Amino acid sequence: MSSLNIKLLLNKKALGMALFGFSAGLPLLLIFSTLSVWLVKAGVERSTITLFSWAGFAYSFKFLWSPIVDHYRLPFLNKTGHRKSWLLLSQIMIIISIFVTSYTDPSQHLIYTAIGVVLIAFSSATQDIVIDAFRIESDTIKKQGILSSMYLAGYRIAMIVSGAGSLWIASYFGTETYDVNTWKKVYQIMGCLMLVGIFATYISTEPASTTKRKTSSQLSFFLALVVSITIFFIIYNFLPSIFFYKSILLNALDGLIKILISFFGSLLTLLFFNKINFISIHNAKIAYIDPIHNFLDRYKKTALFILMLIGLYRIADIVMGVMANIFYLEKGYKINQIATYSKFFGLFATITGGFLGGFYSMHKGVIRGLLVGAIIAALSNILFAWLAVSEISILFLISVIVLDNLASGFAGASFVVYLSALTSVKFTATQYALFSSIMLFFPKLIAGYAGGMVDLIGYPYFFIFTAILGLPVLFLIFLIKDISFKK
Repeated sequence: MSSLNIKLLLNKKALGMALFGFSAGLPLLLIFSTLSVWLVKAGVERSTITLFSWAGFAYSFKFLWSPIVDHYRLPFLNKTGHRKSWLLLSQIMIIISIFVTSYTDPSQHLIYTAIGVVLIAFSSATQDIVIDAFRIESDTIKKQGILSSMYLAGYRIAMIVSGAGSLWIASYFGTETYDVNTWKKVYQIMGCLMLVGIFATYISTEPASTTKRKTSSQLSFFLALVVSITIFFIIYNFLPSIFFYKSILLNALDGLIKILISFFGSLLTLLFFNKINFISIHNAKIAYIDPIHNFLDRYKKTALFILMLIGLYRIADIVMGVMANIFYLEKGYKINQIATYSKFFGLFATITGGFLGGFYSMHKGVIRGLLVGAIIAALSNILFAWLAVSEISILFLISVIVLDNLASGFAGASFVVYLSALTSVKFTATQYALFSSIMLFFPKLIAGYAGGMVDLIGYPYFFIFTAILGLPVLFLIFLIKDISFKK
C-alpha cells in the first residue's frame, strides 16, 4: 500500500468514520446472528427464528422517517449540530433498547424479545441514516472509497465484538444448558460498548451541508409520520393471512400483500392529517417527492435499472446469511468454534475484502468494482453447499468462511461506494436511506422464509439456490455500465 493511501487512511475524517462504523455494526448481529444462537438455545423453532430477520424491515423502511432526520432540527441538543444531535439521540435509544431486550426471555415470552429487537432495529436504522449522510457530506466522491473502507472496517470490527465476542462471553458464562441470565449479561455488556459511538459523535466535527434545515415548528409533520408508521405495523400485525393453503411461495406472496395493504393504510393516515390541516402536502412533497424527482431527473430511463440493481445486489448474501449460524449449530460445530472461526477470522477476512473493494472501486471504477463483487459474492455461496455435504472439519470451515467473507467484504465496499456516488448532496440522508431501504426490502422478505426453504429442500440445494439468486445482478450491471454519476 502506498504512503499516500496510508496517509488517507489515517486522517481524522477516516478514523472518525471507523468509529462510526463500529457504532453502526455493533447492534446488527444482536438482532440477527447472535440472536439466532440465543433463540436456538432457548428452544425456538428454526422457521420462527428466520422470521426474526424481518426485524431488518426497520432498515428497509427507514426512508419513511429519513426526511425527518434530513430536514428537521431536534428541539434539544441543537448546539451540537444537526447531524450530531440526531446521532446522540439514536445512540442513546440503541443502548436503552439493548438493555430492554436483555431482560426478556424468548423461551417464555417470545413476543417481548421481538419487541425489544424491533426497538434496537429502529434505533439502529435511524443511526445509519445519520451516519450515511455524515459520511457523504464529509468529503468528495473520489474520497468516498477511503471513507467507505474505514467505515466498513469499523463496522466489521464491531461485528467481531458483537458476533464472536458475544458468543465467547456466552460460552464463558455457560451454554451447555439454557440460562437466560447468560444472555442477559451478554446483551448488557454489548449495550455498554455502544458508548464508543457516543464518544465518536462527541469528538467529530459537524459536516457542512447545502441542505436547508427546517426548525422544530414542523413537529406536527413528525408526529403525523410517527402515527402513520404505527398504523402500518398495527395493520400488518392484525391482518389475517390471505391464503389458507401454505407454501413458501404463497407465504412470501401473503407477506408482500399484507405489506402493501399496511402501506396503503399508512398513506391514508397521512392524507387524513392533511385533510384536517394538521400537516401540509407541501411539506410532504419536499420530504418525499422532491428527492425521488431529483433522482429520476438525473438518471432518466436508466433509473429503473439502477433501482432494480440496488434491490437485488445483496440478495445472495442476505438470504444465505440468516441461515449461517443455524447451519453451523445443526452441522455439529460448537458455539466457541463458531465464535472463533466464523465471527473472528471470518470478519477479519471481510475487513480485508472491504479494503480491497474500496481501493479497487477508487482505482478501477465503481461499475467494475460492482461487477467483480457480484460475481465472487454469488460464487462463494456454492462453497457452503460443499461444506454442507462434507464431513465436519475445522479446516473446511475456516476455508469456506474466509473465502466467503473476502467476497462479501469486497462486494459490500463496492456497493457502498456505488450508492454514495448515486446520492445527491441536496437530499443526502433521504436518498441514501431510500437506496439502502430498497437494497434490503426484497432480500429480507425472502430471508424470512429461509428456514422453511431448508426444511423443504435441505441445506445443499438451499445454498445453490442463493447463488443462483445473484445471476440477474450481472445482467443489470451490464445495462447500467455506461452510467455517468451526477450530483
